[in-house]
Amino acid sequence: MTKEELKKKIGQRIVELRIKRGWSQSDLARACNKDRQAMEKLENGKVNPTLYSLLEISRALGVQLKDLVSF
Repeated sequence: MTKEELKKKIGQRIVELRIKRGWSQSDLARACNKDRQAMEKLENGKVNPTLYSLLEISRALGVQLKDLVSF
């Protein structure tokens, strides 16, 4: 798997979990102390998230980090 493919898969997983929770991008961004544009870039696979960002997102979504990166 390439770096680009990995970023897209992580972004897709975040979208899937966010929608399952019934949250908008803005809701998730707020819960992670990020702005909506940063969350949009992350969900679209445009940026390489840090491990800490992924941890913040997993906590906000109420899932374990491993659940965020298992596809």
